[in-house]
Amino acid sequence: MTNFEQKMIIGNAEWCAFPSLNIPAIKARVDSGAKTSSLHAVNIQTFTRKGQLWVNFEVHPLQDNRKVFVHCEAEVVDQRIIKSSSGDREKRYVICVPILVGEQSWDIEVTLTDRDSMGFRMLLGREAMNGRVIVDPQIHCILGDRPRDTLADLYKAPEIKESGLRIGLLASNPELYSNRRIMEAAESRGHEIQFLNVKHCYMKLDGTRPEIHYRGGRVLNDLDAVIPRIRPNMTFYACTLLRQFESLGIYCLNNSNAIAQSRDKLRSLQLLLEHDLHVPTTGFANSPLDTNDLINMVGGAPLIIKLLEGTQGKGVVLAETKKAAESVINAFKSLNANILVQEFVKEASGKDLRCFVIDGRVVASIQRTAAPGEFRANIHQGGRAELIKITPEEKRIAVKAAKAMNLKVAGVDLIRSNKGPLVLEVNSSPGLQGIETATNEDIASRMITAIEKHIAGR
Repeated sequence: MTNFEQKMIIGNAEWCAFPSLNIPAIKARVDSGAKTSSLHAVNIQTFTRKGQLWVNFEVHPLQDNRKVFVHCEAEVVDQRIIKSSSGDREKRYVICVPILVGEQSWDIEVTLTDRDSMGFRMLLGREAMNGRVIVDPQIHCILGDRPRDTLADLYKAPEIKESGLRIGLLASNPELYSNRRIMEAAESRGHEIQFLNVKHCYMKLDGTRPEIHYRGGRVLNDLDAVIPRIRPNMTFYACTLLRQFESLGIYCLNNSNAIAQSRDKLRSLQLLLEHDLHVPTTGFANSPLDTNDLINMVGGAPLIIKLLEGTQGKGVVLAETKKAAESVINAFKSLNANILVQEFVKEASGKDLRCFVIDGRVVASIQRTAAPGEFRANIHQGGRAELIKITPEEKRIAVKAAKAMNLKVAGVDLIRSNKGPLVLEVNSSPGLQGIETATNEDIASRMITAIEKHIAGR
């Protein structure tokens, strides 16, 4: 028998399986023009096992069906930059797993990527076929098709409830604790949730048929709701996307205007004061010539200097003397950076309160204590968080602050001073890890419940 006769003949598309990934059937596009093979994967997360890098991910093996999914994990054998047919370059994880085609099985390398907008969930490239198969491009599924009833038997995954919503999580990093928890909570309540990378969304402005697209051309107009989790450096573009979602009648848990004004530290302080909420005495000026009076108006040193664009405690400086304050302020001004100068509340002793507000209620609260040598209570800088029962007055202030910003979900930061509770900041994308860990509250599920309540009322 010649080498030619030993090879298996396959068509331009074939059903295959990945036994080690618990994928019994997935239809592959057979493409000898593509060098590498790729597998549809979402919610990709890395972890370490016995010193080796692994990934866990979800596969929706059936095209146009996001209700059926398989949880998978595999060891990472490589990370590669792959150039797609559209010219986009993407860094992908590579795994090596056995593939079953017909009655033959062998190991292949596949890259993991979101192929939701493609015609097939699997692409079989020439490296995986070399020396094993011959492709007849005129034949489709020469090794047999998979009828719907067969697929239904193979995938006995629980169906999403008929009342389930289609939710988009608009963020930048699917591996963050908060984003993972929100997706878990939505799925556990019977909803279909998609992670939407802000950078991969784009829109069509049209008087008759406006649209929002996701990388690859998938249209997102059929979503019921969007949960925005926006990084500060993506505020402008993300708020533009949210306005497009809003114009399509898609509910946004925090709307674009609320997020934009909460991110403007100066405007947010002005709004809080307009709603009779107390904040630390704050100064703002454009010219270095006003530095001396700026320092005096907040009570002198020590004082706090904040970058308007800072977040999570970054861009916040304690100036302990007037000379130090002048130096820092003038240095920032020389860089054309906008800053706030704020009184230092010594009696707070490096502690603040984080109140998590959802739909007009404080659902959890913690006290955060600064790490040794730090002046700001911030768990992102090594501080610690602990459960605390806040006073009715503090609860009232937190709710009022969230309403002042028109935020349905907010992390309101307070400090206790000799003048009473002061509002430091209202965060439109508060993290869940610190507060869920300290309180054992399922904050993520409460966020999903708020969406259910709004849409049911609508």
